[in-house]
Amino acid sequence: MTEKEGIEKLIRPDLASFGGYLAATSPETLEGKTEVPVEAIIKLDANENPYGCSPRGNRALAKYSHFNIYPDDGQAKIRQLLAGYTGVEARHIVASGGSNQLIDLILRLFLKPGDEVINCTPTFGIFRFSTLICGGKVIEVPRDDKFAVNVGAVKAAVTRKTKVIFLVSPNNPTGTIIPRADILEILDAGLPVVIDEAYCEFSRETVIPLLGKYPNLMILRTFSKWAGLAGLRVGYGFFPEKIAEYLLRIKMPYNVNVAALVAVEESLKDIDYLKGNVDKIIAERARLYEELKKVKWLKTIPSQANFILCRVEKGEAKELKQKLQQKGVLVRYFEEPRLKDYIRISVGKPEHTEALIKALKQV
Repeated sequence: MTEKEGIEKLIRPDLASFGGYLAATSPETLEGKTEVPVEAIIKLDANENPYGCSPRGNRALAKYSHFNIYPDDGQAKIRQLLAGYTGVEARHIVASGGSNQLIDLILRLFLKPGDEVINCTPTFGIFRFSTLICGGKVIEVPRDDKFAVNVGAVKAAVTRKTKVIFLVSPNNPTGTIIPRADILEILDAGLPVVIDEAYCEFSRETVIPLLGKYPNLMILRTFSKWAGLAGLRVGYGFFPEKIAEYLLRIKMPYNVNVAALVAVEESLKDIDYLKGNVDKIIAERARLYEELKKVKWLKTIPSQANFILCRVEKGEAKELKQKLQQKGVLVRYFEEPRLKDYIRISVGKPEHTEALIKALKQV
């Protein structure tokens, strides 16, 4: 037996065959594999902001001279900045290196091996990913044929082992909103409920007003989408005060890097510019939706996020994704049964929409 085989015997059995998370494609990995050069590839597969971050952030990062110093582990400044932006008191706020990190921390805090997490599929794949990593069991509650949450099925799925219920509004990858009445009914079950609002700046709907009324409510946000900071990984969340204290205690030290902290501060000084970009994306979402509706073999799903989910009704979605990639347009395909006939298209700039529609006509 080799040394490697001996080491592998010590791996957790439940992770030995773990498939991991299938992330979006990086253009640099497609060098020589598309009809266009890498720099001409149009990336519409990861819901990134095509307008980038605030110019103030770029300038501040270029001038910053303290990258050799650790950031404030207590997050005092960023929590105060976020309090000013959101109107939620700093004692309820925890920041992180992307909201994915907070999902992991929440599950570490609540789950014992074998505990259950309710997940309303199809939805954000990190919920399943992190639950399994933390030794939990995923209880999948399918959404209905219009991708709405089945509230009755969620409540029926609750057992003594249920520790967390995950919801996303607008949902990724469907772009659908969860009605307030449905959220309230699930919150009334009394279990920890995490609502991911990663795309709320595009829907302009939030459940923040419910924070003081429901001590089991947790809300996640990110700077990746509306503020164009996906590459710097900045997320944050609102929690009951005691839960926030626990999360700050169990997080990795210095979990938000100094570059991200600088970029957040400058972003919050440049709200008008960034919200102007959000307005452009919302307007382009409406135009993209109408253009996609003209493609007779696509069925578009109305979206309140910065992407549109489409059912491919002629041919295979996976094959379409590959053909578009060959033309230099990246869209997202998901390797799961409920979404095998769908592609998700991020909203880009007007010229990106034109290039996408041209490519769709060609394929």
